Amino acid sequence: MNTTHQKLAVVAIGGNSLIQDKNKPDLRHQWDAVRETISHLANMIEQGWNLVITHGNGPQVGFILRRSELAADEVHTVPLDIIGADTQGSIGYMLQQTLENEFRRRNLDNKAIALVSQVLVDANDSAFQRPTKGIGGYLTEEQAEYFRKEGWTVVDDAGRGLRRMIASPIPRKIVELDAIKALIAQSFTVICVGGGGIPVVENSKGELREAPPSVIDKDRATALLATGVQADLYLISTAVERVALNFNQPNQKWLDTMTISEARQYLADGHFAEGSMKPKIEAVISYLENGGQQALITNPENIARALAGETGTWIVPDNPS
Repeated sequence: MNTTHQKLAVVAIGGNSLIQDKNKPDLRHQWDAVRETISHLANMIEQGWNLVITHGNGPQVGFILRRSELAADEVHTVPLDIIGADTQGSIGYMLQQTLENEFRRRNLDNKAIALVSQVLVDANDSAFQRPTKGIGGYLTEEQAEYFRKEGWTVVDDAGRGLRRMIASPIPRKIVELDAIKALIAQSFTVICVGGGGIPVVENSKGELREAPPSVIDKDRATALLATGVQADLYLISTAVERVALNFNQPNQKWLDTMTISEARQYLADGHFAEGSMKPKIEAVISYLENGGQQALITNPENIARALAGETGTWIVPDNPS
């Protein structure tokens, strides 16, 4: 896999790493959340891992989109691809600064860099006809009705509340992959493919253009990235310590490990929700089937314990080499 002396992990951090309390989404609290999450990732770096970090941006996209809508009478509106670039810049800045401060505090000779990333999708992807990816915050019934009248698809998002939905096409190629690999080779901690990357399509001349309004699933794009950089580990840092069968039901069962075949069976049995754990498991399967060695799902505060084999859910090939 990775040919450098350091082990390489691609880490996808979820929305809970940026907004831990939905009632406190302001930037001051986002900074607090970022600093806590980064402290756990810095522990990995201190232990000898090199990291490539991706991040979610769903709530932040929603905030900027709503500001744009409210200000439409005064200034031009902002399309989703530009909003994606904006959030990659702002969240990337927060993660980069926090990482650099952690490196300085720990006397580590490391550097971090945030890279605005495009991800190629197929303009004919059927996902453009089926909005399934939540953006923005959760809505009251009154807010949901307003957005429905505006033409949005608003549905319950994996049992967590009403949310606006948008298309989520399959990622096909990380446009900046060569640049990311060059930075890894120089031992940079790279922050990239934020929010799943900015969705772009190729025109008849092979030029890149913004895709139809859409958001790429972060975990699927991160799986593609992990495959492309030949990561030793694909780590999904999310809101739960371990993956569960029959989640939030009386017969809930936590999983310590599962193989690709077991993961596929659990998917077929409907154990994982569409807007929650399902895309994460599908992303992990994709990574492992394309040469990945191992994947881990846990929450930020338990990353160290999970790497030590004490918690988390490990997913491995059926016949690991």
